[in-house]
Amino acid sequence: MGMLKEFKEFAMRGNVIDLAVGVVIGGAFGKIVTSLVNDVIMPPIGVLTGGVDFSELKVVLKPADNSDPAHKIAEVAINYGTFINTLIQFIIIAFAIFVVVKAINRLSRKKEEAAPAAPPADVVLLTEIRDLLKDRPQG
Repeated sequence: MGMLKEFKEFAMRGNVIDLAVGVVIGGAFGKIVTSLVNDVIMPPIGVLTGGVDFSELKVVLKPADNSDPAHKIAEVAINYGTFINTLIQFIIIAFAIFVVVKAINRLSRKKEEAAPAAPPADVVLLTEIRDLLKDRPQG
């Protein structure tokens, strides 16, 4: 029973839950960026390049052989068009993360630059005593 209790404590820590939420949101964000690249960015680029569909670009190393239905051989190709799409997705995601981290850093710097906290009451009291003793004539 101890192992189950330890696992529950581990799983319920704030960091683990934050990580799980981040992974889920990251996965959804990745799908959005994939759709943005494939459905919004690449079609106009394809039109500008003469109707080229980047996802179809490839270098065929060995063509498929379907002449014998019992022994079909799949095509062997380097799909560099898919790589270009993935590279664009990475650049968009990296830029979005850069903007988010920059905003978080800016917010955390503002918190650090806030007015310093008032000194504790005992320090204030000791400062007042010191000042009073300083003003007192030496005898």
